Parts: sequence; C-alpha cells; structure tokens
Amino acid sequence: MKKKRKWPFVLAGVVVVLFVLLWALGDEEVEPAGYDFAETTPFQTSAILDDQGDFDGTWAVYWYLCGSDLESDGGFASGDLEEMTQVRLPDNISVVIETGGARQWHNGAVADSNSRYLYDSEGLALVDQLPSANMGDSRTLENFLQFCGTNYPADRQIVIFWDHGGGSVAGVAFDERYDYDALTLPEIRTAFESVVTPSKQTPPYEMIGFDACLMATIDVADSLNGLARYMVASQESEPALGWEYTGIFQALADAPGMSAARFGQVICDTYYAACANEDLADEITLSVVDLGRVDTLMSAYYDIGAESLIYACVEPSYFSEYGRAARSAVSYGGNNSWDGYTNMVDLGDIVRQAGDSLLPEYGRALLSALDDCVVYQVRGPLRNRSSGLSKYYNFDGDYDNLRGYMALRDDDPFQWFYDFQLTGSLSGDGERYVRNLAERYSQPQEITQTSVPDSEGDGLEDFPLTYTDDGYAVLELGPETADKLTGVYCYVAYYDEEEEIIILLGRDNDLDADWESGVFMDNFRGVWGSIDGCLVYMELTDEADEYQLYTVPVLLNGEEYSLSVSYTYDDEEYRILGARRGIDENGMVDKNLRQLLPGDVVEPLHYVMFDMEDEDEEFTVMAVESLTVTGSTRFEEADLGDGLYIIMFEMVDVRNNSYLSETAAFSVEGGEIYLLDE
Repeated sequence: MKKKRKWPFVLAGVVVVLFVLLWALGDEEVEPAGYDFAETTPFQTSAILDDQGDFDGTWAVYWYLCGSDLESDGGFASGDLEEMTQVRLPDNISVVIETGGARQWHNGAVADSNSRYLYDSEGLALVDQLPSANMGDSRTLENFLQFCGTNYPADRQIVIFWDHGGGSVAGVAFDERYDYDALTLPEIRTAFESVVTPSKQTPPYEMIGFDACLMATIDVADSLNGLARYMVASQESEPALGWEYTGIFQALADAPGMSAARFGQVICDTYYAACANEDLADEITLSVVDLGRVDTLMSAYYDIGAESLIYACVEPSYFSEYGRAARSAVSYGGNNSWDGYTNMVDLGDIVRQAGDSLLPEYGRALLSALDDCVVYQVRGPLRNRSSGLSKYYNFDGDYDNLRGYMALRDDDPFQWFYDFQLTGSLSGDGERYVRNLAERYSQPQEITQTSVPDSEGDGLEDFPLTYTDDGYAVLELGPETADKLTGVYCYVAYYDEEEEIIILLGRDNDLDADWESGVFMDNFRGVWGSIDGCLVYMELTDEADEYQLYTVPVLLNGEEYSLSVSYTYDDEEYRILGARRGIDENGMVDKNLRQLLPGDVVEPLHYVMFDMEDEDEEFTVMAVESLTVTGSTRFEEADLGDGLYIIMFEMVDVRNNSYLSETAAFSVEGGEIYLLDE
C-alpha cells in the first residue's frame, strides 16, 4: 500500500512546466480481446515431406550480393562467400554471383566495383568485371538477371537477394556507394518483367529468397506473384551471420532431386540451427511462402481491408480499436521513437488481435488463406506468434511513409483506410471508392462519416489525475475519450534534489487498464531495469503471455546502439539478447545483432533536463553512468532506492500524436512508497 505526503514546494512548482516539453518517445502495446492463440512450437510448423524427389535436371542460383556496410564494417558478405566455397558442387548445380554495394571488401578476390563470379564444380571464377553500378537501381538488377539467363540458364532457377532489408516500403539492397539507395518492390518487379514473362502456371523461377531483414511481407509476396513458385524471407530483423550457406549448398549437392519447397525448408532449418549455435535464435523468423496461393491470400486481404474501411466510415472509433489491435500484435524491426519505425506488423497476429469484434466477416478466412500460403516457417521462442508474413500498418503517423505504401498497387482498401486515418477525411475519389465497396460487399450500414474534425487532443494535454485512498494515481478518461486512443502508457522519471535535474527512466504499460470504462491506474512499484546496478532508460516493445521485450538505448564503445532485452515469465529472468543500431533515414534496418563481449564499455543513455525553470528547455540525450562488461554482466530489476520519482500517463491517438497527463510524485523511503499530495 502507498501512503500520502505533501509535495516539496520546489518540485511542485516546476514539474508541470517540465513535462509539457516532453516529446512522444515511442509506441508499445495494449491487449484487447481477440482470437485465442493456437498452440505452436517455437521452432517450426507445417513440416514439408522430407523426400528427395526424382528431379535430374540442372540448378542455377543467381545471388545478388550487395555487400553494403555489412561487408565494409564486418566482412559478413565475404564470410558467406567463404561458407559457399566449403561445398564441392556437382556438375548440375551452378551459382552466379554479382558483388557490389560496399566501399570495401574484406575478401581480396573481390573487387570494390561490381564483379560477377561463377561457382560450380570447377570452383570459383571471375567471369565479368563491370564498372561501378548502383545495386539499388532496377537497371543493375535487370542487367544481372539478363546476364544469368543468357549465359547460365538452368531447368530450375533461384534468385537470392543479400543485404539489409526494410520491409514493404523501404525495400532491399541498400548500396553504400550510392547514398544507400535501395530496390523498392516496384523496381524489383520492373527488373524481372524486363527479363522474363511472368506466369502463374509456370513461373520462370523456382524460388526468390531474401537473406535480409523484414522482407517476408504480403506486399513482397504479391509483387513476386507469377515470377517464382516460392519465396523465402524473414519477417524480423536477421542477425548479420544470415543464412548458413555451407549447409544450404551441401544439402542441395547431396540431394539435387529435391523440390524447391524442400530446398526452402533446408534454408530455414540450417538458418535456425546456425543462429541457435551462436545464441541468436530467440527472435528470428524465416518462412517459405507458396506464391501460387498468393491470389487467394490477396483476395482475403482485400476483403478485410474493405471491411475495415467500411466500418471506419460508419464509426470513426474503429480506427482507434484497430490501432489497439495493431499495437497488441507482434511487430518487427523496432516501431518506437528510439529505434525508428518499419511499420511492419504480423499479418496473422493483428487479425487475431482484432478478432470477431472488428473483423466479423472476413478475419477467419484471412487466417485460413494465410495458413495455406505459408507452407513452412521457423521462429524463435520470443516470436512464437509470428505467422510467416507481415503487413503494413502506419505506426508512426508519417504520411510520406504512407505514400510509399500507396505506390505498391492500385485499388487497395487499406490505402484509403490509412489515408482517412491520418488526414481525417476522404477525398471525392475516396468517397466514391468507399460507396462502391459498400455496394460490392452489400453492406447495410449507411456510409455517413467521410470526415472527422481534428480534435487537437480534446483537452488531453495536462489531463487531471485523481488518487485512490491507498495512494495510486488514476487517469479517468471515460469511455468516449478512451475510444479515440490507440494506447495509454506510463512514464517514470527520477528527480535529483541536489542537482535539480530530471532523469527520464522510460515508458511502460505496467498499469491497470479498463478500456471499457476508460479508467487507468498506475502500478509504480519502486523498481526498474538495470545493467550491473546501473539504471537504464527502457521501453516495452512486445508483450506476450510468455515474455516481454524491451529496447534500451546505450552507447556501446562510444557508438549509439539499442539493446534488445527479454523477460521470460517461466524463469522470471531478464536477458540481454544483443545490440543493434537504429533504423536509418532510408528505412534500412541493421542486420548486425551484436552480442555484448567482456571489455565492452556500455553507457546507458537517458533523457535529462537540467534547467527546469526555463520553459524553452528540452531534454538532452546523454549518458549518466558507465560500466565495463564482464562475463557475469546481468540485466535485472533493481530497487530504485530512496528519492523522489515522478509518473505521468501518456495518451496516443490514431495519428501517433502524444498527450501527457498531469504528473504524480512519489517518495521512496526505506522501501516504502509515499504519494506526495500537491
């Protein structure tokens, strides 16, 4: 039980001004009712028959190897080439490689300009030396595909993209030498169509794979429809070690009669095993998608988009309910203010979170079509809700990013859904589109809401708090106001009385939330996350029945990183999974999940404010403490210790606008927590 005491005068006078200056710092998760999760294993699903087949023709793998900074900084592309060359290939298998995209190559045999190599039963040979070309340009990809098809055709052809990935909008293959320009999905489609004729009955390629982050999306699958039989890609960020090419090519060399689907399973299984061997498998995903079933999935996807758009035009609160489902679902690549936004969320999980209440007509059909389309997948134990494909959701409220999504295809209901959500109105074309949808789907509802006035927070900024008799702060919004929000969270900060500074500790959803009544109550317990006793700034990024995931910003040996930290309920332990850089301005997601090593210097970053009496003062990001990693370094929950602590509630709307409540202050003294009355 908390107790009440009076605020110190100096603190009471400055805190209200202080937190008005705080900007929105990220997006976490809430937990609405939805479908029950099916029992799944953390390792794999939908096992493909393990037969070797009777194919006796030729194979060719066309490997588009954009080294980028992964090669310049770490030599990871050279490492994967070395893995491949450990396998002696039979006469009926060849690998054609184009290298480029990196300022420097660690393999002395690879030139810094674009080069083409052949690896076959005779070994590795340079077959074409090219001028420098942008691997993020569709013409470079087109030229490579044309070269491969003309000079090294095969009965079964596979294309592999290697580099960073960024999901549906950002694309893949970020060329370090050309300002990290990348191939967008329309550019990839254009390059392929310039070389081959798409056919859904007899596609020209057996498989198109992405050894890159975030490319297992419904949009990528749709863009490859008719080009290949299967797609292999990851929903989540990949560790820099990527696919395990010795295992992949050895399996194909040993059993060249296998089907492309079986080969996809080999890629998944060897990837999982290699990541597990390096203790990097907790969050990984990789799936095999049957592109021949994408039309059925896209039809179901169109249906849920139409259903969502129509309901939003009947009742605009649908936007916030759908947004809460999105924030509850597994998302990939960050989606918070520190790491950045990929705007990628699990397709199956968002539909499960939406449930029958939001998608009563078509949600279950989508899940069935998705299950048919994803024929195999592996996933780490902290990604056990991953369904194999992701979708776009505009978490960040950025209309420029939405334009990238809108450029992917025409006649997509979700384009109008997000446009309406972010702008608050439908254009004349949008209104006609919605009315045509309503007629097509025989919806009885009258489409009445085609514009929603900007509420400008509806008085949410500095929203007053009430307090319970036992010392808890309560945010009483009411159901009507709560219906306009996608999330309510709680910030915690420490006030240093001697230095008169505020240190922000982070944001969590550790509160008692009643969305029906719109009442939220704090759960401040006087503890927080720490590394070897050093308190950190941390934000919750994912929450499931079995685990929680956090992002923790740090300086690692002087460079900005985010630590990925897990908490698992079965053993009640925290674990540092690794460190990764944030998403860059081009949407490129860091593929290099780096584990902490003894001797590394870690400086947790915090948001700190010094001059609280200056209304123009803003928070400064800075390191407060420093530690050196040892073999026994641990992340653990630590007592905050005696002192003054401040909490406030953050309310986030459908456009990712953030509003802050009044503040509540608590004093911790000898393990007792006291609410300080104003």
